[in-house]
Amino acid sequence: MLTIGKLGEAAGVKVPTIRYYEQIGLLPEPERSAGNQRLYGQKALDRLAFIRHARELGFPLDAIRDLLSLADDPDQPCAAADAIANRQLAAVEARIARLMALRTELERMITQCAQGTVADCRVIEVLGDHALCATDHRHPESAAVS
Repeated sequence: MLTIGKLGEAAGVKVPTIRYYEQIGLLPEPERSAGNQRLYGQKALDRLAFIRHARELGFPLDAIRDLLSLADDPDQPCAAADAIANRQLAAVEARIARLMALRTELERMITQCAQGTVADCRVIEVLGDHALCATDHRHPESAAVS
């Protein structure tokens, strides 16, 4: 059995994160020692490693909850897991496209800068007026706000 510190060390996750995952139901309540210390077994370590890896791949917590639920019932078809992974892939591809647009815009701003004074600086000018950008590279949530 592992204490919360040893579990965190073994899985590469900080103790407050483990407590948070317990609080939101991603990890079950652990056993307790006679001194009321949390104790975890291999199953908890495996589940925490699953969560950590899913987080590294960018899955949101709700998707991880769904994936864990699927993993807890291994005899069902994996179509639901595939659908969750496909949604994550689409989100990553959209993020990559946005980052590429950001890179292009930054390169364009820097190239257009005449290296003169701030009064004539294209970087400052474009940052002050989004309409001067070549593409709409804003994040979808921030585009709706502006």
